[in-house]
Amino acid sequence: MSVAVTEERSALNAPDREYSLERTRNIGIAAHIDAGKTTTTERILFYTGLIHKMGEVHDGNTVTDWMSQEKERGITITSAAITCFWKQAKDGLFKSYPDIPHRINIIDTPGHVDFTAEVERSMRVLDGAVAVFCGVAGVQPQSETVWRQATKYRVPRIAFVNKMDRTGADFDYVVSEMREKLGAYAFPVVLPLGAEDHLQGVIDVISQKAVVYDEADLSGLSHRVVDLSGDQKERAEAAYMELLDAVAEKDDQIMELVLEEKPVEPSILKAAIRRLTCQLEFVPVLGGSAFKNKGVHAVVDAVIDYLPSPVEVPAAQAHDLTKDCQLEVSADDGGSFCGLAFKLWTDPFVGKLVFIRVYRGTLKKGDTLLNTRTGKRERASRLLMIQADKRTDCEAVYSGDIAAIVGVRQVTTGDTLSQQGLQVSLEPPTFPEPVISMAIEPKTKADREKLSEGLQRLSEEDPTFRCYTNEETGQLIIAGMGELHLEIIRDRLLREFKVGANAGAPQIAYRETITQAAEGEGKFIRQSGGRGQYGHAKVRIRPLERGKGISVESQIVGGVIPKEFVPHVIAGIQEAIAGGVLANYPMVDLAVEVFDGSFHEVDATELAYKMAGIFAFKEAAERASLTLLEPLMKVEVTTPDEYQGDILGDLNRRRGKILSIDAKPQMTLISAEVPLAEMFGYATAARSLSKGRASYSMEPCRFDPVPSQILNTMLETVSPMMVNRD
Repeated sequence: MSVAVTEERSALNAPDREYSLERTRNIGIAAHIDAGKTTTTERILFYTGLIHKMGEVHDGNTVTDWMSQEKERGITITSAAITCFWKQAKDGLFKSYPDIPHRINIIDTPGHVDFTAEVERSMRVLDGAVAVFCGVAGVQPQSETVWRQATKYRVPRIAFVNKMDRTGADFDYVVSEMREKLGAYAFPVVLPLGAEDHLQGVIDVISQKAVVYDEADLSGLSHRVVDLSGDQKERAEAAYMELLDAVAEKDDQIMELVLEEKPVEPSILKAAIRRLTCQLEFVPVLGGSAFKNKGVHAVVDAVIDYLPSPVEVPAAQAHDLTKDCQLEVSADDGGSFCGLAFKLWTDPFVGKLVFIRVYRGTLKKGDTLLNTRTGKRERASRLLMIQADKRTDCEAVYSGDIAAIVGVRQVTTGDTLSQQGLQVSLEPPTFPEPVISMAIEPKTKADREKLSEGLQRLSEEDPTFRCYTNEETGQLIIAGMGELHLEIIRDRLLREFKVGANAGAPQIAYRETITQAAEGEGKFIRQSGGRGQYGHAKVRIRPLERGKGISVESQIVGGVIPKEFVPHVIAGIQEAIAGGVLANYPMVDLAVEVFDGSFHEVDATELAYKMAGIFAFKEAAERASLTLLEPLMKVEVTTPDEYQGDILGDLNRRRGKILSIDAKPQMTLISAEVPLAEMFGYATAARSLSKGRASYSMEPCRFDPVPSQILNTMLETVSPMMVNRD
């Protein structure tokens, strides 16, 4: 596609680059499940001309929900990357760059908490995001989660209050919830014109004009710009004054104009909003309805007007592995190539795809890359631009691009790929630990090898999915973020790898920890004639704050344990931590120090010191008041008022702690913390108690100690020797 444009291109752009860095946007569409992310994405693709017919989630024919499971269930499971092009209309409201097309790389992310890893890794490589909120439900639990993820990676965002055509939609209420629950400095730049059945279009607060859509044209392509009058004019003027004051509070240029009572030109106000948005100090809010095709044009314009290009975000921070220092990797096509592998996917036709975000430089087909984690060289045999499930070959990718490489092999999510000789490591995305597991086995012996291969490929693709063999039972265990997550894994095994598998009941991913400091001593001494085995170590352990992880250090002085044996003591401790002491669950949040021991010149062996480390740690742990931690879930139930009492009673029976009860229009919102162990089958229970009218969502919250009565019951079947331990 050749575009004849006249624009100023900075020296950062390669001469043969079609769309300049300044005219590129990398954005994600993120929200709570069922807020309308995929529908919004589908409309954007239609209005930008990438597709010629809009699909619907309920029909299973949207572009970005391309997996069979996504089409059948009507949910997004994997983040889909797609590229479109936008030329702002000359007769539209937003006239910042009417003659120059922009390239927009979009990632449509899942809303279900079980697939939160897809959001996490997408946020890591994006420059901006569109946060979609339901005009009725407002800020929901997963809305808060994706907002935190965007804040964590410092991603500027705009907000789209969707579903303003729905009964009970309240734009002002959602904006106030954004301010209260998310702490967002959020102010409307585009208001919905009407609501519910009377949604006619949108009002541009800055130009004080309205876009009214032609009801006869269901595509939303026919609309006209009109002047405001009456109540609409008053509302728009009030919103403008609120917006102007909010921007003036944060921007000196606007404050100066306001104080001098000079007019603020729309272009100047937009430029100020853009500056603040890019600095994460402001969130422009827009309203509309993607399903009814009203207001989506304004969303795309806002992406161009307010979200940053790759050159406007702070330079990526990387660790220089040769000099052991931090350095900046800024967008520049002429610099040394540096990119981050943020996603792996197995394609049935081209094999292993490695999705990368290019932070600097140019990569051409056939170039050799360095994986700075492994130190190995990899060859990019093919470069692909991704359009959901379609692939387009290209000759080169440039800084700011999101693309896929074929040909690289030993790459995992989070690896840095760079030009040979450039030893740097970009910060990888971080992922939560699995909270649920189950045993799995092939239905036939012939499927055993295919099952192993399928699980290995799926675990490469999904950092929150784990598979391992339980050493005590010999069972193959799969672990993930929820029941739906593991159900999708089993479904993919059957469809993509043709492996039928039987699965056991889901198990909770408990954790063990200690509550006080203690010391322990371990000796491994064997004498059987000739050279024996000798290992002796002493350790002290202490609890850490929840979420701090594990720390194992050596405090050996004077060579009481020779330095060549200390790593084996530590390896034994780490093995004991992974296997647990109380009930065979991994241990968390503790610090271990190896502080003493002894040495035998003839009999000392690596194995003996490893065993000594295991024994010493276990003795210390048994003295340190062991306890079991269970995952708590943050649960939000939205129910009609008449079923509130039944829902509350059921949550209490499930050991739930009620956090708040809030009144919403025609509904009650109950927030609670409930142990995951008590939430199996809750969807059926909630439907039964409310005659199908209640809905709920949950997300991992934290780990908390298991109550002693329940702990004793659990230990009777797992570790009888520990039942009555204090």
